[in-house]
Formats: sequence, structure tokens, C-alpha cells
Amino acid sequence: MNTFNLYDIGLSERFVQEAAIYEEGLHLARVSVQYRDIYKVITEHGEIQAEVSGKFIYLASGAENYPAVGDWVLVDRSDGVSGNAIIHHILTRKSSFERKAAGTGYERQVVAANIDTVFICMSLNNDYNLRRMERYLSIAWDSGATPVVVLTKSDLCYDLEQRLLEIESVALGVDVLVTSSMSKDGYDNVRKYLQPGKTVAFIGSSGVGKSTLINKLMGKDVLVTQELRANEKGKHTTTHRQLFVLPDGGVVIDTPGMREIQITGADLSSTFVDIEELAAHCRFNDCRHESEPHCAVRKAIADGVLSPERLESYRKLQKEIVFAERKSTMTLQQAEKQKIIDMMGSLKACKEVQKTNRKNKGNR
Repeated sequence: MNTFNLYDIGLSERFVQEAAIYEEGLHLARVSVQYRDIYKVITEHGEIQAEVSGKFIYLASGAENYPAVGDWVLVDRSDGVSGNAIIHHILTRKSSFERKAAGTGYERQVVAANIDTVFICMSLNNDYNLRRMERYLSIAWDSGATPVVVLTKSDLCYDLEQRLLEIESVALGVDVLVTSSMSKDGYDNVRKYLQPGKTVAFIGSSGVGKSTLINKLMGKDVLVTQELRANEKGKHTTTHRQLFVLPDGGVVIDTPGMREIQITGADLSSTFVDIEELAAHCRFNDCRHESEPHCAVRKAIADGVLSPERLESYRKLQKEIVFAERKSTMTLQQAEKQKIIDMMGSLKACKEVQKTNRKNKGNR
């Protein structure tokens, strides 16, 4: 039987030592594909299909507690000869790119786990959006991985120098790579981040060129690609998260397009280091940068050093983080009340619904 070197796909001694804590007879594996309730995992004998155990389901308290692509897990077999492998444990994640799960609930969804680098892909044509880039960067820094901006379709951009200046003004301290669908040069720059044992996750909207880039790195078409045309919002070419082992070593994770991403946590101090450094020079420690005297942030805006849009983006993300943290600590009753407010649009409407419910209950 063929053997597979798990260290080439990111296994480290830390995971090996943690695995030794659990019962004997279990095998190390890395999650490579995630469907609704079925997974594929890579073991020392290759890729096999897997599912979580009944006990695992019973103990899992939320979506973030289930296996995600990139996770290191312990399974009951290393081959698929006798059926699906059973996942018993997830090893502690060293990094995790997360967002709010879809729907009106407040659960976190793990997009990719145990990644070293997050490639934030943005097209230089129709998809270009600085405020979205700030959002992605904030989540990427919070994930524990290192963000890298990958600008695609540079051959369709007529003001590349200006775009680069704008990106560099928000991606402070972050490497910025430029690629073109017509040239190999940009892909050579991307390869520098790929090596045996390292994992890179591709994040971005649909149609920006993630799949095209991964196909070139793989040396063959493993993903269906669909271009982002003018006046299109992008199409979902990737429908599930998937991990690929590169021919020359290293691992890449492809993710479904995310045009808008709601945050569960973000590192604003790294993304907005310019604003936080300016704020340190304000007269008041709790300066809100509105009408306070001697505000260094408002002075920077007046001097043209800082754009008002960037400050507004900073404030918006601050509010989202506070709101997300508040929701995560809500009781079940409070969460149900918040759901009604979200649907009805106001606290008054929420009270009307509660009043009607009490009345109906009394008439039974």
C-alpha cells in the first residue's frame, strides 16, 4: 500500500503530540473537502471519505465545532476499504479564518483552518472595492494567519499605478502581488509563498480569478472557471471548500466566493494602524474623532493625509465587532427577541409581537 507524507501537507510536531493524548487506534488525517455532512480526509494512505461520530454530533455546540477544510482530525481508519472513516476528534487549530454563518443566528463558520497565509484576491476591474479589502484584511489578521493581497486581471486595468497606491494605503505592512490572466509573471510571485508543509487559503469574491490561479499552480484544470464580466456581480464557480496538494509541495485551499462577509471578530489594530497611531496623539484618550478639540485624526483628514472614507470604515467595523460580541453573549431569550427585532425592524414592533402572543395565550 502506498504511503503519504503528512508533513508535506502541514503536519507538525505540535499536532503529533496533541494526537498522542487521545486513545490508541486512531489515525491522523487532514480534512480536504467539506460537504454538508460528509468530508474527505487525507491520511497516510491517501484521500478517503469520512463522517463525524454520533458522540461528536452530540457534543458539538455550534457550527465552528465541526470539522472544516484544513483541520487536522483523528479518524478510526487510514483507508476506505471497509466504508467511511469516522472522525472522533478535531485537533486544536493554530489559525482559523471565520465569518458569521448564514441566516439570522449568530454562529461562527470556519472558512479554512490551520492556514499560514491568506491570499485575499481582488480583481482590478469590476470587483475592486477598498472598503471590502479593509474588511477582509481585518478578519485575516484576526485569523492568526498572514494576509497577502493578490490583485488579479491587471491586464484589464487602465490605471494600475493609481490602484496600487490606493491598495497600499489600506493594506499597510501587507505584501501586494499583481497577476494577469495573460501573463505568467504574477504567478511566479505567488509561488514564492508555496512550499512543502505550508498552507495558503484563497479568499475573495466569485469570478475574480481564484480558480484560474489555482489551476495554473496545479498545472492542470482541477476547478471550473468563469470570468467576471462587465456589469456582473460575479458567479459562484466554487460551491464548497476544498484543499489541493500542489505538485511541487505545499497546500492551497479554495473557498466559495464571498462578496459580502459578516464578521465575528477582527483585528483592527493591524488593519488600521495608521488611524490608531494618529489617535495616540489626540488630546483625549477616549477621543471619538468627531468634534473634540485637538483631534489628530480629524486634522489628518483636513490635511489630506487620511481619507474620511477610511475613518468611516474603521468606525463601521468597530460597531460590527461590538454588536457581534454582544450577540455572542446573549441568552436564548435575548437572541429570540433580537431575531424578531431584526425581522420587524424595531423594538416597538418586537413588543407588539410579544403583546399579541401573550393575548393569544390568554385566550386558549
